[in-house]
Amino acid sequence: MNSQSLSATTTLEIIAFHLGDQQFCIKTTSIREIRGWAAATPLPHAPPHVLGVMNLRGSVIPVIDLAAKLGVRGAVSTDRSAIVVAEIGSSVVGLVVDRVSDILSIGSDRIQPVPDLGTSFDPAFSYGIIPLEQGMVCFINLDYMFASLEQTPTAG
Repeated sequence: MNSQSLSATTTLEIIAFHLGDQQFCIKTTSIREIRGWAAATPLPHAPPHVLGVMNLRGSVIPVIDLAAKLGVRGAVSTDRSAIVVAEIGSSVVGLVVDRVSDILSIGSDRIQPVPDLGTSFDPAFSYGIIPLEQGMVCFINLDYMFASLEQTPTAG
């Protein structure tokens, strides 16, 4: 999220959620809706982070264990768990989170760069880190994380 001008600050609307004890956020413009927890229908030989599929008003969409996709430890699904239905390019996916915590407006100047952690770490999964009074929030780049969805033909 590098801005063209350092003096120009844009306000971003983000939704914060928890995966285990960690807090993450995504842009609200990516979100179609937030649904309560519902079990997904498993798919044979799906990748470990794909819990299965669900019916969203007649459309079958993949349900992703976001904690597994990010390589972090999530909690066991409870009645507080939610499915964040996100639009990523032309694809729609359900992202399972432990709980949605807040919708925030933040200035783009508050986003700190992800520190360099070496060659096996890909910082492009995150736009950056947002320091808040109650802790740090990792700002997830869904477009980068799910870039392979745009390269795969979808059934029509």
